[in-house]
Amino acid sequence: MTDARDQIARVAHSVHARRLTHGRTGNLAVRDGGRILVTPTGVSLGEIEREQLSVLGPDGTHLDGPAPTKEAFLHVAMLRARPDLRAVVHTHSVYSAALSCLAELDEEDPLPPLTAYYGMRIGRLTVLPYFAPGDPAATAAVSTAAECSHALLLRNHGPVVAGADLDSALDALEELEHTAQVHFITSGHRTAPLTPDMLAAFATRVAEGRTPRP
Repeated sequence: MTDARDQIARVAHSVHARRLTHGRTGNLAVRDGGRILVTPTGVSLGEIEREQLSVLGPDGTHLDGPAPTKEAFLHVAMLRARPDLRAVVHTHSVYSAALSCLAELDEEDPLPPLTAYYGMRIGRLTVLPYFAPGDPAATAAVSTAAECSHALLLRNHGPVVAGADLDSALDALEELEHTAQVHFITSGHRTAPLTPDMLAAFATRVAEGRTPRP
């Protein structure tokens, strides 16, 4: 079984290769027993190696390894609020970041469920107000929002998405990014978002095994 360090290195390289983030932006975290492994500051996700990870305590205390990303508190707050989840992915992916910058963004319903997979993998997208990158004042807002949603959108910044493991978190983040792209492409045109009944019926089919999971 692949250990948490190898998982982070593999997914970090994948995030960079898929251009879901740029430069030295974006960070990942995994709950590993009583510790949290997080990507370090100042290193491109495309260059992350298993030995380079920062080790934090459950309260965010730096225990070992290089200095963690300055946004480590986002991951710690998310994992603390969601003991049922184990991993967090944060990127500055283009279409999601663009969505977060819209002046007229409906913060109660920021992105319509244009596809069934968005409804299944994201469900509710919660918009948080703007905080400067690295500002720990965002901790309380993330903790509160995470209690009702595993997918957050930081204003003028980008998405923070948690999952049962890194692959699940990345799948959800990619679905968010894809739906945001479709949203912008169809902007100015009438769209037909899926209804709650359509989404519920699809979720039931997946749960019953009548539709394979994507």
